[in-house]
Amino acid sequence: MPRKIRQLIADLERAGFVDRGGKGSHRNFIHPKGPRATLSGKPGADAQHYQEKQVRRHIADSQR
Repeated sequence: MPRKIRQLIADLERAGFVDRGGKGSHRNFIHPKGPRATLSGKPGADAQHYQEKQVRRHIADSQR
């Protein structure tokens, strides 16, 4: 079962990303070390596989 967008947002926030807002269903996150991530979709929607993969990669990049 795919995770929800709200769960990916929580993962990013736990990793230190800050939501800068966005337009429509897009949310832009930035980390103090520099990595940026954009996540689209309503919080209750199922996340796509590529979105889960991108979030994992952005979190890994922020921990370097």
